Amino acid sequence: MNNQAVFNIAEICARHGITDVILSPGSRSAPLTLAFARHPAYRGKLRVVPDERAAAFIGLGIAQATRRPVVLVCTSGTAGLNYAPAVAEAFFQQIPLLILTADRPPEWIDQLDGQTIRQRNLYGAHAKAAFDFPADTTHPDAKWHAERIINEAINLTQAGPAGPVQVNIPLREPFYPKVGEDIEYEQDVKIIQDSGAEVSMNTFGKELLPNNSESDALFKRILIVVGQNAQDANLADALSHFAKHSGAAIAADIISNATNTPAESCHSDVFLASQNINFLEELRPELLITVGNSLISKALKNYLRKYAPKRHWHIQPNSGPVADTFRSLAQIFRVNPSFFFQDFAAEFFQDDRIQTSAFGRSWRTANQRATNFLLNFFDNASQPFTEFSAFRLALAALLPNTALHLANSMAVRYANILGLPQGRQIEVFANRGTSGIDGCNSTAVGAALAQPERPVVLLTGDVAFFYDRNAFWHNYPTPNLRVVLFNNHGGGIFRLIDGPRDQPELDEFFETTQALTAENLCRDFQLRYFPVSSFAELDTALPVFFAAEGGAAVLEIFTDSKTNAAFFEEYRTAVKAAFS
Repeated sequence: MNNQAVFNIAEICARHGITDVILSPGSRSAPLTLAFARHPAYRGKLRVVPDERAAAFIGLGIAQATRRPVVLVCTSGTAGLNYAPAVAEAFFQQIPLLILTADRPPEWIDQLDGQTIRQRNLYGAHAKAAFDFPADTTHPDAKWHAERIINEAINLTQAGPAGPVQVNIPLREPFYPKVGEDIEYEQDVKIIQDSGAEVSMNTFGKELLPNNSESDALFKRILIVVGQNAQDANLADALSHFAKHSGAAIAADIISNATNTPAESCHSDVFLASQNINFLEELRPELLITVGNSLISKALKNYLRKYAPKRHWHIQPNSGPVADTFRSLAQIFRVNPSFFFQDFAAEFFQDDRIQTSAFGRSWRTANQRATNFLLNFFDNASQPFTEFSAFRLALAALLPNTALHLANSMAVRYANILGLPQGRQIEVFANRGTSGIDGCNSTAVGAALAQPERPVVLLTGDVAFFYDRNAFWHNYPTPNLRVVLFNNHGGGIFRLIDGPRDQPELDEFFETTQALTAENLCRDFQLRYFPVSSFAELDTALPVFFAAEGGAAVLEIFTDSKTNAAFFEEYRTAVKAAFS
């Protein structure tokens, strides 16, 4: 058995400070599994998740929470394909994953050998890179090559923009050491470190900024839009500093983690539903500055495409691609956003020489009107019990410092409309890189495993929840995990969006009608279970459900899909009337 280069993979990962490894059982991957299982840095710390799709999303959730690379190990064949949804999500969300796929040796590919597919570059354009580990590492040059590949792959997962990297590892039998045979880890393995230094405004040069004649026109009406972003206190402070000195407005989705910035507008989904042309024109920026990744708000995206700014700048601290989301992109600044907003304010607004507060005040006034509208709308005592109303109550009950995970479909949309309770330092996560429902449970489970001292809450619909039920198929306690499941027995979003709700085939082909409840799942996986179907039951359950003691739990909120749709249509009609 000559797998020394494979065993050294665990040593190299440990030297790079990687602490989290997710394994899925398999025979071809046995040398990799044993390499990590017997390494002193990982002994007793590995996690085994049988379902590769769930395993990959759990790894994604851990990497989201820790902001460090996570290793995924699987056997050959379709096992690696099951990683693909999470790999794509990690790519677009810029999450570092090191994917080690065991494979047949190259001479056996396409030879009808069992559990064999074409694994080279398995994830295509959705991985930052794909490396082929040498099949034969007996020659010193091949061993050097193998060590170099692992170093390069680890560094690349973290180099901006971060993301997933595959290393495909062909392995020959025998896979298992003989009885009593030890695995040794060479201490002189090659280690290549990458500092990943950031640049400041002074480094990239202020000569890229507009001259005075142009700035006078642009800098009186500035809108900053913050897309999906990790929680960043420095950025929040810099945005507040910039808004104070420039009079800029800030529009932030709930997944931006910037909705506690004093100058921000978090309810743009509400007031931009207005059809009042004069009101919308008053909010049009001259200069749009964007930070972060994707946006949830379709209303905000459509607004900025129709009421386009004169210039659009995007701030990004790395060399990755930049999307022209609003069709007005004019300048990309490759710089840390915190540096940009601090230095930019100092450069152009030292004596408030061109400061104007009217534009920012217009956005903040509109946001306050939206806040008041939501309060008044939901204070109607005659409202039926709907998922929208229940969602509002669940958000209001969140504990301080919660890691809030939002499933795709209506959950993330409801949250973006309603916003977070203020002052509780809630950090928001959602798989909005690809916006799929396939790993929402698993990602939240990964977060709960990564930060056991922190409350982790997932708000999800029934289709997303049952689609990813194997997220709970593992042997690791998650006492800090709480899942709020909104069960309307179908894909209720299709009753709420224009297009499918008007089709006669809605019930049979779009709504995914199902009769499942979470009761049996909770029994199988030993989760506490709270079923509710009224305001009174929900009020009673919420304090007990969210209490720190008791362990992992599911709160299942039953509502009627047609009632939900009617209530949401009532909401949309009221919004248009309020902002006409």
